[in-house]
Amino acid sequence: MGETESLAKDAEVWYRNGLSFECTGCGNCCSGPQTGFVWVDDQEILAIAKQVGLDHDLDRFERQFVRTLGHRKSLVEYSDGDCIFLEPKTRRCSVYESRPGQCRTWPFWKENLASPARWGQVAKSCPGCNQGKLYSIQEIHRIGDRLHET
Repeated sequence: MGETESLAKDAEVWYRNGLSFECTGCGNCCSGPQTGFVWVDDQEILAIAKQVGLDHDLDRFERQFVRTLGHRKSLVEYSDGDCIFLEPKTRRCSVYESRPGQCRTWPFWKENLASPARWGQVAKSCPGCNQGKLYSIQEIHRIGDRLHET
């Protein structure tokens, strides 16, 4: 798609004037009442393993923190749906510096941007939505594109 076509498409998007987001560190995006998936690739696994001191034993790290689903891998969760790296007491990510791309691109996921109604649903559980920094449509797309590079 050329730059002109891209600009025309951006003009049609409901969030063409941008969206505000500022992470509050609440941990809501890392938890839930049901099982979810935090997809990770080999580079992300290595980065997290290094942060927790298990980069010398990736097999052990994966046995303890990763589940394989078909040809993909996801971080495991506690029985309540919380990510294994979400500290239960502080509600903070214990591997924040090396968190996966899926986490780094929240809330600018394609499904969250599908409509104003969907964004509104996300904002009900994410207090950082519609707060803080205003991201331009170009920044939002750049962030979202990082999720789909893997």
